[in-house]
Amino acid sequence: MSDNTLFPATMMPDKDWWQALWPDPKAVLNTVGIKPGMEVVDLCCGDGHFTKPMCQLTESGKVWALDMDKDLLAETERVCQEHEHLQSIHGDARELHKVIDHEVDFVFIANTFHGVPDKTGLSKAVYEVLKPGGRFAIVNWYPKPREETVVLDQPRGPDTQLRMSPEEVQSFVEPTGLTLEKVVDVGPYHYAAVFIKKRVSKRTG
Repeated sequence: MSDNTLFPATMMPDKDWWQALWPDPKAVLNTVGIKPGMEVVDLCCGDGHFTKPMCQLTESGKVWALDMDKDLLAETERVCQEHEHLQSIHGDARELHKVIDHEVDFVFIANTFHGVPDKTGLSKAVYEVLKPGGRFAIVNWYPKPREETVVLDQPRGPDTQLRMSPEEVQSFVEPTGLTLEKVVDVGPYHYAAVFIKKRVSKRTG
């Protein structure tokens, strides 16, 4: 999500250091548990850095890419143009359950959750679109001082006070009914907190 008036400090970074930080995005997706055949949402997809390998990885499944920034969404569409199972959505992540009409296997969000004003509200929207057994992966910066997270010789990432520990993320997400399954390292400065939906869904759409 690039609109930092809605989600503070979540603007899309320059491609050079983004690529340096995430040289193998498909490995991140594998680590969190995305598999061939899954139906997956790339929430706040940005320029498609994770969306393209997500399309490659899911093969016969389906991928939704959602972002509020039309220009970034257009870039995602461009880099993923050969993947017919991609559907792009211009919309608000907090209204996910309103724009996807059936339950999915996995929702993925990278480097945005720290800036969401209503983190539990967003997590609830994710809960609504997940199948029982579905998962929600949140990729976040570890709560290290910003001056210690250096990429291409410069401090990168959100301000130190915005960074969240896995325990803080858990405190916002689990009230929705999702349960923390695992926390895994997915980069030199990042972790992924993966939550699972264990309850039977009441959604019929």
